[in-house]
Amino acid sequence: MKFSALGLNEATMKGLAEARFTDCTPVQELVLPYSLAGKDVMVQSKTGSGKTAVYLLTIIEKYMKAHLSRTNLPVALVVAPTRELALQIEEDAQLLSRHVPDFRVGCFYGGVGYGQQTEELKEGLSLYVGTPGRLIDFARSHKIDFRMFSTVVLDEADRMFDMGFYPDVQKMFSMMVRPTERQTIILSATLSTKVRNLAWDYMNEPLELESQPEEITVDKITQELFHVTRDEEFQLLLQLLKKLSPKSVLIFTNTKDRAVEVSDRLKLNGYRSAYLMGDMKQSERLKALDRLKNGELTILVATDVAARGLQIDDLELVVNYDLPEDYENYVHRIGRTARAGKAGRAVSFASEEYVYSLEAIEEYIHMKIPVCWPDEYGLEEVEDRSGDYVKRHRRGSRGDSRRTGDRRSGRRSSGGASRASSSRSSGSRRDDRGADRRDRKSDDKVRAARPRKLSDDEYNRLASMSFEDRMKYYKDEFESSGPAQRSGGGAKGASAQKNGGRSQERRRSNADGRRRTQGQTKAGEGQRRAKASGPAPAPKSTPTASVASAPRHVSVEPERKRGFWAKVKSIFTGEDA
Repeated sequence: MKFSALGLNEATMKGLAEARFTDCTPVQELVLPYSLAGKDVMVQSKTGSGKTAVYLLTIIEKYMKAHLSRTNLPVALVVAPTRELALQIEEDAQLLSRHVPDFRVGCFYGGVGYGQQTEELKEGLSLYVGTPGRLIDFARSHKIDFRMFSTVVLDEADRMFDMGFYPDVQKMFSMMVRPTERQTIILSATLSTKVRNLAWDYMNEPLELESQPEEITVDKITQELFHVTRDEEFQLLLQLLKKLSPKSVLIFTNTKDRAVEVSDRLKLNGYRSAYLMGDMKQSERLKALDRLKNGELTILVATDVAARGLQIDDLELVVNYDLPEDYENYVHRIGRTARAGKAGRAVSFASEEYVYSLEAIEEYIHMKIPVCWPDEYGLEEVEDRSGDYVKRHRRGSRGDSRRTGDRRSGRRSSGGASRASSSRSSGSRRDDRGADRRDRKSDDKVRAARPRKLSDDEYNRLASMSFEDRMKYYKDEFESSGPAQRSGGGAKGASAQKNGGRSQERRRSNADGRRRTQGQTKAGEGQRRAKASGPAPAPKSTPTASVASAPRHVSVEPERKRGFWAKVKSIFTGEDA
């Protein structure tokens, strides 16, 4: 279906022509007939399907009809979860409305001063685009009146609620006119319970529309998976970059400090790289994005703050350096490539740190991600020039990437963080709090879910083994009996098992000695008290339990840990899990 068949205004068609939009995408063809008619709609569609144009065309057409009929001009609001997405929406709106008379767009977000944005508000706008924190700040200072909006759009609603904005969104809706007096559009890649709750409470009989809901991932993305240890990840990344030679790459990590480390090491190896994360200044974030878009950068390393809503034209490669802990984030990460019907590639590393996420991801996307092996992939060894960086920043803190970030940048130290946060506006803090909280939780969640922790000596010994020796080690470990060895690991566990009987006997002997000593002491005290107070009354009969029948402490592994190691055992021993 072509846009010309929708009966759009001439000015709107000129904007579409300049944007080189001629044919509707499936979601546009499905939703536009209802949204242009003024209906409330709740839209579920995959990432990169063209949802932004749906509500922008609806807003522009409603404005043009009022302009031609000389009635009161409508004012619209679009709420987005991140600053980057808000700025992208503003850019698209300016492009599509270029030929619409007196149509003004303003963007409002935290992390920058209030001055320029306040001046925009004084000029009067046709479309307000912003993040929840800054919009509520302006409402509290009476610079924005939510009752003036006749069209309200919530973009990437599921992401907004993941970042903790659900109470803010409810507050904004409570300050607006009644649902019957406005048009409300909610768009999301997934329609969660919270999204549906908003529809029931703040929308006027909304239509629930789904465009290709069975396609969770984009068909034109080539997905590949490498099983690799954490210490081998960076070498594999260098080999892939050399073989594929992509012009633009977006690399995702689960923590801020890992993003800094990967970006710095790439620079030491001659790549033009930068990082993007939630606690950066807005000017720094925009600069990094612009440099990637205009070709000054080849690689951008980011946390999940960049996973949704960003539009980077012709992005060739997405790398999940860490598998995301939230399986839905996998879809949004790889959706940064293959935009607007173009092809793309997504490569994921499954290390021992995050491999437990793989099963949930594959279940969610209804497919097994094809596994690749470096020798079959044709990868060649590459010199890593960042060896000194690793020695400098990981000395004595293997597995704790947060310390790396603390030494690398004052922004990530406790003092720097407090100074940075004190200088932010309240709107900026609210906008970033969800992303920062998810980044902080990553390390804790990983440590809690790790099957077991190796000692430094054992870790170094395993890292120096060949692949075959390491597989044999795992197999021997699983074939050994006793939970002590599985929980302790390797030689340490074997020693614990071998000496378990003697150690347990010593503990029992020591405990019996303590009980006898305590019993004698209490008996002496009782005799002294009896002499002083006379004969004591006969004690009541109470049930007793022998020491032998008392329950002993039993170490029980968490369900996730048992399931994980059972599956690994089945891989290496050939037995059923």
